[in-house]
Amino acid sequence: MDSGILIESFADFANSKNIDRPTMISVLEEVFRTMIRKKYGTDDNFDVIINPESGDLEMWRTREIVDDNSEDIWDYNKIPLAEARRIQSDFEVGEEVAEEVKLVEFGRRLVQTARQTLIQKIKDMEKEIMFEKYKDQVGEMITGEVYQTLRHEVIIVDGEGNELSLPRTEQISKDRFRKGESVKSVIHKVEMNNGSPKITLSRTSPVFLERLFEVEIPEIYDGIISVRRVVREPGERAKVAVESYDDRIDPVGACVGMKGSRIHSIVRELGNENIDVINYTDNLELLISRALSPAKVSSMQIDRDAKRVSVFLKPDQVSLAIGKGGQNIKLAGKLVGMEIDVFRDIEEQNDEDVDLTEFSDEIDEWIISELHKIGLDTAKSVLALSKEELVRRTDLEEATVDEVMEILRKEFE
Repeated sequence: MDSGILIESFADFANSKNIDRPTMISVLEEVFRTMIRKKYGTDDNFDVIINPESGDLEMWRTREIVDDNSEDIWDYNKIPLAEARRIQSDFEVGEEVAEEVKLVEFGRRLVQTARQTLIQKIKDMEKEIMFEKYKDQVGEMITGEVYQTLRHEVIIVDGEGNELSLPRTEQISKDRFRKGESVKSVIHKVEMNNGSPKITLSRTSPVFLERLFEVEIPEIYDGIISVRRVVREPGERAKVAVESYDDRIDPVGACVGMKGSRIHSIVRELGNENIDVINYTDNLELLISRALSPAKVSSMQIDRDAKRVSVFLKPDQVSLAIGKGGQNIKLAGKLVGMEIDVFRDIEEQNDEDVDLTEFSDEIDEWIISELHKIGLDTAKSVLALSKEELVRRTDLEEATVDEVMEILRKEFE
């Protein structure tokens, strides 16, 4: 096999991956030196000269001439006088012989091995280059093309043909991908598994939503508005707290745009995920009120040490604060970093109603706490819901719910 083909193919690969010339020559030289060691046992007295651009290869073996009867004639760096004079007739003992070794002298088997070694080194370098490329890009957004859809993941290829993984767990529930389709996601994890890079993408990460805001909202890209916090129920609902560094700019209005024009493309990208944009503030009480939007909070009690807050709302605001499936209150709690308990405003309670805490001798405190979490703080508020609704919205078993409702009904008999 022609050495030029081997060298040129590797040089083309190296150039396409922006591998510097010294590294390229070092890799090629090591491949040919390995071949030399296999044939001659050592490469200490060999010089390997490579020109990657032209594909030229020269291998020179240097040995010292000794007398034909010398005990040193078997040393790797010695050559008997008689053998040296077959190369050049006027050689004398003590001189050095530099003899060029042609690739053909190694035989087809060794050359084929060298070719396989070079191919493997190319593969190893591709893996290393891919890992180095992506390891510092975690959290950055990428647009790729769907190559293959599997049961547990979708294979995405980037602009260089690298295969990236978008696991089912990192996909939005409404995502449906077809081969050749363009997909946006964020680089979630970069790992080395058994010598191969594993690049995991995500569309459910809060970081993905943050990057979409940076792309779609010029003021965020320019640094005039900052995204302070992002929490999500992927594909369902999200809350984004933003802050403006320019008093003249309303951060919420800038992000939403006229009639939602700016945020519409983000919502569409996320499968119509409902996005609440909130004006961030260091005032915790005000931030909690904004986080519970669209509900209007009457008052609240904050326990900073326990990271818990009790919010009081009028009866018609409780369901808004809790939201569908408890999403609103759950996301609000994540946004402010506190556990939020919702209560009906005492002033609005019916005089004939009874506070749940009055039943603490019959109902365990943890059960009452579970009911408080979904805004139920009186007996009638619990009885107003069906057993199925209470089971769905709390962590209570059916039997427990039946027992609680029986206790509460007796109160009004």
